[in-house]
Amino acid sequence: MIPPEVQRFESRGGARVYRLPLEEFPGFWGYAHLLLADGLCALVDCGSGLDSSNEGLERGLETVRREHGEQAGWDRLTHVLISHGHIDHFGGLTFVRTRTHAPIGVHELDLRVLTRYEERVRLVTHRLAAFLIEAGVAPEVQARVLELYRVHKALSRSVPVDLTYEAQGMRIGPVHMTHVPGHCPGQVVMQVDDLLLAGDHILSDISPHQAPESLSDNTGLGHYLESLQRLKPLAPGVTWTLGGHQSPVRDLAGRIAAIEDLHRQRLSAVLDILREPRTVAEVSAVLFPDVRGYNVLLALEETGAHVEYLAQRALIRLTNAEVIGGGEPVPLRYVSGEGAAPS
Repeated sequence: MIPPEVQRFESRGGARVYRLPLEEFPGFWGYAHLLLADGLCALVDCGSGLDSSNEGLERGLETVRREHGEQAGWDRLTHVLISHGHIDHFGGLTFVRTRTHAPIGVHELDLRVLTRYEERVRLVTHRLAAFLIEAGVAPEVQARVLELYRVHKALSRSVPVDLTYEAQGMRIGPVHMTHVPGHCPGQVVMQVDDLLLAGDHILSDISPHQAPESLSDNTGLGHYLESLQRLKPLAPGVTWTLGGHQSPVRDLAGRIAAIEDLHRQRLSAVLDILREPRTVAEVSAVLFPDVRGYNVLLALEETGAHVEYLAQRALIRLTNAEVIGGGEPVPLRYVSGEGAAPS
């Protein structure tokens, strides 16, 4: 496949942002962004760390220098800023550190993901194993899913971080940051004038992946929807929203409304499916009937986030609560409809 082209955006105040296309995993594309404004030369996100992704960083910077005349070498970077702690956005840090000594920044709630990566993976793997049992996933599928998770997470390792965003007052030079947890605990969006770098918080064609808060604090659908509300006041002043994947968004307010509507529809679908008692795995099989490989886990987490949201608000209830309490996780079944809320 021919790599997508580097795209250039200029803010009302003269800041320039270049989208650097990266093949982060085979057939899976994303973007790092190079931001130049008021003496700042910041690489925002850095891909997965796979060779194809690292080559995209090198190729993108070379294109910015050759075709746009910018002083954009590794030695010119003033910062490396991570939008959130998912591997396709920070996995390239080990490679980047061999090229530049520019300080690395991340939000406090994703600091541990970067600096204590192995500890974090062990903790989430432990929680994920319990989630799969409670979701009613068959034992053989549990084993496959956990192995895929371990393989995926083995691609990275701990890296030092030089600064955190709240400690900087959520501002670095001309870049204003807003904390928008949900998709990831430490997800931030970064605004310069009328340009918004949205990481994975706002994408053009899909809603960012959701996972239940039982797996990681400050994730969960409730946090994500609250963060969308936090972004709405920014929308009138934003011309372009540049996500970590897919196309730029021209109408931020409209895209927020579309994402909210998608989740309303999905919550309604879950309530309808749960007119009969079902596990999360059974609900997931109805919502996402054709998933394979790693997408099986993503579908289970997405479903689990919506079931958790409804359970937190007493819109569904457990039908087998009496099995809880023996010290080990057990499959849980939920139902909606009459009697779902407590008396």
